[in-house]
Amino acid sequence: MSLPTIPTIPENLTQESAVNQLLVSIAMEELALGHILNAEGEKLQYALGTLAGAGGAASSITDVLLINESVADMLSAVAVQEAQLMCKLSIALRSRGGSGRP
Repeated sequence: MSLPTIPTIPENLTQESAVNQLLVSIAMEELALGHILNAEGEKLQYALGTLAGAGGAASSITDVLLINESVADMLSAVAVQEAQLMCKLSIALRSRGGSGRP
């Protein structure tokens, strides 16, 4: 996975370019959350022994339950972040003249 390219902020920042910068930052966060969700899915697959190319046997029931709890905690944190991003997106779209409903 490569690192994202963050656009430079122009010296004469207008409201429109500021909103566009905000939209880019939201999109980059969404991409990062997508990578986190993918990693959590692969973690479960590895624990269950179903991850292609990983080899190894399935984990014990105790290990699977611990990993499942870890994944559930991460999904909860991602859900909170998604709600915050939705609010940020709504505000950005309203300030751009849109309805504020993505």
